[in-house]
Amino acid sequence: MDDTIIALATAVGEASIHVIRLSGMGARDIVEKFFRPKNLKRWDSKENFTLHLGIFLDKNNISDQVLVGRMLAPGSYTGEDVYEINCHGGPLITQNILESCLKAGARLAQPGEFSKRAFLNGKMDLIQAEAVVDLISARTNNAAKLAFTQLNGKLSDKISNLRGKLLDILAFIEAGIDFPEDDVEDLDRISLEKNIEDALQSVEKLITDSKTGKILCEGLKTIIVGKPNVGKSSLLNAILKEDRAIVTNIPGTTRDEIRESIIFAGILMQLVDTAGIRASEDLIEQMGIDRTWRALENADLILLVVEAGCPLESDDIRIIQNYGSRVIVVANKIDLLDQPLLIEPLNGEAWIPLSVTYYKGFDCLEQEIKTRVFSGDLNCLNEPLLSNVRQISALEKSGKVLSDASQALENGFPWDIISIDIRKALQYVSEVTGDNVQEDLLETIFSRFCIGK
Repeated sequence: MDDTIIALATAVGEASIHVIRLSGMGARDIVEKFFRPKNLKRWDSKENFTLHLGIFLDKNNISDQVLVGRMLAPGSYTGEDVYEINCHGGPLITQNILESCLKAGARLAQPGEFSKRAFLNGKMDLIQAEAVVDLISARTNNAAKLAFTQLNGKLSDKISNLRGKLLDILAFIEAGIDFPEDDVEDLDRISLEKNIEDALQSVEKLITDSKTGKILCEGLKTIIVGKPNVGKSSLLNAILKEDRAIVTNIPGTTRDEIRESIIFAGILMQLVDTAGIRASEDLIEQMGIDRTWRALENADLILLVVEAGCPLESDDIRIIQNYGSRVIVVANKIDLLDQPLLIEPLNGEAWIPLSVTYYKGFDCLEQEIKTRVFSGDLNCLNEPLLSNVRQISALEKSGKVLSDASQALENGFPWDIISIDIRKALQYVSEVTGDNVQEDLLETIFSRFCIGK
């Protein structure tokens, strides 16, 4: 933290401009070794959040006309003095400026070190830090909106409120241990039980909502499945709006998985077209069918394609019975029917009549997918949601020990024993925002960042 770090904050390569970022106690001294401002009086005023035109001059390297941005501690991104040198985007110019600053005492920043310093200096918590990465990598408007909500601290506020509840429970337990009153013990036990249940419900709500957040961030793993020649590959091509998969009337054309990503209904979907499920003596085709069954286990959504008007086969029924809550039955080829399709759900699955040939029914399919992802409530996008695996895992651990504490209280365990579980729950919740986190975990988190962030 005593070092002054430097890195290229823009993408490597030729560009109109490059931005070189410095942060640390020595940033000003290093910049002033080489920067000759056009308006020296304004530069010497030490006015914060300003931009200065001048020359970067190093007698051993090519000079450049630059703009230097000055953001002083503690109001900067990192909480330290930050200077950003905006130079022309030639690789040689950029490399010369970097080398000059390195020789003057700076060192190259590690991945995510600027954001790590922002966290360590109290400028953001871990939720906000991880939201930076999610915002940069967002591929849909919904994913970007979710990351921005997290970056603004709205999710952090929810976690802080949960942490406050756990601290209140611990204080309640400590007071009960230190100042026991036999005549109010039963009343206190009822109050404690209610407080623990309230905290547990808050955790469970966050975890339930996290399913939507994770899908928005990482994408909806969607498996297209069904028997041969029902239109699986045609459905994939129609969603992608390109001929990605080979379509013929010969059964068994698709033998291996075909994977594509697409934004559909405003949601990033990881589409997988699979081999048609049927009895086959072809070894290669059978290997593809085996992969299909394995892929179903990890799917967020299953598009079971059937032929409209034809009875379901045993494998179709098996999929619906095993994965009903994740299945949308796509009844394809409705354009070939002489009468309206009669639908009789088996296990709560949704049915979407569709014609891939004439692109009919896709609006209904989009709406059903939105309903699944957002649990029928599109307004949930206005609420801060968990989307990070690390954060979700920590909350799940917290929920587990809170459930243990509730059970222990019901079984009449002493309060000091119950407090152990509450402290564990508090520890896990604190890991989410970084109020209690180990150095090795910080290294893992910030290693995901690019060098200049």
